[in-house]
Amino acid sequence: MTFLRTPALLAARIALGFIFIMHGWQKFHNGHGAVVEGFKQMNVPAPEFSAFFATWVELIGGVALILGVLLPLVGLLLAIDMIGALITVHGQHGFWMDNHGYEYVLALAAGALAVGFANSGVVSIDHYLFRRTRRGGSVVVEDAAA
Repeated sequence: MTFLRTPALLAARIALGFIFIMHGWQKFHNGHGAVVEGFKQMNVPAPEFSAFFATWVELIGGVALILGVLLPLVGLLLAIDMIGALITVHGQHGFWMDNHGYEYVLALAAGALAVGFANSGVVSIDHYLFRRTRRGGSVVVEDAAA
């Protein structure tokens, strides 16, 4: 079943990427000031920075997930974004999403980490930037420009 790994990871990247793009786009569309005010009302620390970070990490990170570029870094940044949301907003509401709990942001954080640190497969920019070949039992990273 390993032949399904690349399409399955691509589907996961597209789904997660789309979710993050939509959340980032919502923040971008509402405007930085409105997001800052919303974050202030939710007592998010450093609301100016947090609003900027969340907007751009979600928007650009979602695109990067879909394209499969710099996946470990992007997965980590998106997970940090979601863990921040869990700690500052959703954690106090319990687990269940129907009470604004943390189940959704926890799933997004786990998904971002899983996709970010999985082998991206051939349908990704990372595959062509950081080609991996096996030589004598060890993995060698080749420069894609070579």
